[in-house]
Amino acid sequence: MTVTPEDETAVSAQLGRTARGIRSIAHRCTCGLPDVVETEPRLPDGTPFPTTYYVTCPRLASAIGRLEAEGVMKEMTDRLATDEDLAAQYRAAHEDYLARRELLGDVPEIRGISAGGMPTRVKCLHVLVGHSLAAGPGVNPLGDEALEMLPDWGRRGPCV
Repeated sequence: MTVTPEDETAVSAQLGRTARGIRSIAHRCTCGLPDVVETEPRLPDGTPFPTTYYVTCPRLASAIGRLEAEGVMKEMTDRLATDEDLAAQYRAAHEDYLARRELLGDVPEIRGISAGGMPTRVKCLHVLVGHSLAAGPGVNPLGDEALEMLPDWGRRGPCV
């Protein structure tokens, strides 16, 4: 989705700083504002940026943070070690993430490195949820699981 000046203003307000490196709006909240942006793999200052799908909505980010504080990441990582099917699906999510980022540009410094701990552990649910929202259901199994645990972050209307 094309980034409008209104989108840039909303994302900057959500982040509390000027938005950088936005390539597109990857997902919109039920309130209509962006809640996940797709970022360039290299920021305007030249810094490599592996987080292709960045959660911008503060309500969504806060809800994901609560899941992380509850230990969801450790439980998911433990399951990856014992559930071969889940591990294979998560590896496929890693490959999908890399392929999507590669379409945006090649950045040798981050080649082969996805985000969120993929493909062997869960380090950041924000990345996994952002990937699930951008790619749609069935691409990132652990992002999908985390989404199912979240409340409707847009039910109260716009966050900014």
